[in-house]
Amino acid sequence: MTEKKPSNPLAHLSLGKVSEYIDHYSPNLLQAVPRSLNREDLGIVEQQPFHGCDIWNGYELSWLNKKGKPCVALLQVTVPADSPNLIESKSFKLYLNSFNQWRLTNSQALTDVLRRDLSVCAGAEVDVKLFDLNAASDFAIHQYDAESLDDLDIEVDHYQPTPNVLKCTDTQVQRTHISHLLKSNCLITSQPDWASVIIRYQGNEICPESLLRYLISFRQHNEFHEQCVERIFCDILHQCQPKKLTVYARYTRRGGLDINPFRSNFETNYPNHRLVRQ
Repeated sequence: MTEKKPSNPLAHLSLGKVSEYIDHYSPNLLQAVPRSLNREDLGIVEQQPFHGCDIWNGYELSWLNKKGKPCVALLQVTVPADSPNLIESKSFKLYLNSFNQWRLTNSQALTDVLRRDLSVCAGAEVDVKLFDLNAASDFAIHQYDAESLDDLDIEVDHYQPTPNVLKCTDTQVQRTHISHLLKSNCLITSQPDWASVIIRYQGNEICPESLLRYLISFRQHNEFHEQCVERIFCDILHQCQPKKLTVYARYTRRGGLDINPFRSNFETNYPNHRLVRQ
């Protein structure tokens, strides 16, 4: 008897398919992706070596007030990394567009609805904040205090994740690096995802050239944003065994949304500071 292959757990996603834009409130548009899918491959389903969150910023949020006048706001959503599910980005975009012709009493009413629906999708309590467009200081461009890796003169010939290129010395250091050269591809559509990544650690020195070479090795890798950050964290932790480690990626926006996964084993979530490409 031929063994039946398991069905594709992502086959239900609207990602990569032609979708109708619905402009009336439709919470069923939201689609969840179990975090366990990627964590099985990393061997961290039962216990994760990190804590953190996924910070979403939304720039295309609109609804109607009770008189039918359009309202707009900037959206910030924080999904805990220990939630059972991540929120699929295209479904999130379609869901936000479903508010375009929906009348609400005020922005607090919208905040309450968003918090309820997104928490159901993620399987854990999600934090939601709306910002008036006059609150420009909350979304100012920030420059992180970190050593850039990007000017290192290296040769690269691997474009799939290659953790064994990571090399360490015996010198104990505390370092914060940043690279703007992280690129991966969407797991379903293979469209490019661009990011800057901040890596902070304490322990044996990671040779900067090897760290940059490793980050560039994601260039043809297909995985969701959140999954890539967790893979980077686990690879560095396994290969280099730092005492303390933080990995924080700031992705460029697509469809009016950007995703910024933060993972650490020693410090709290960083502020939601935008980088120049965001």
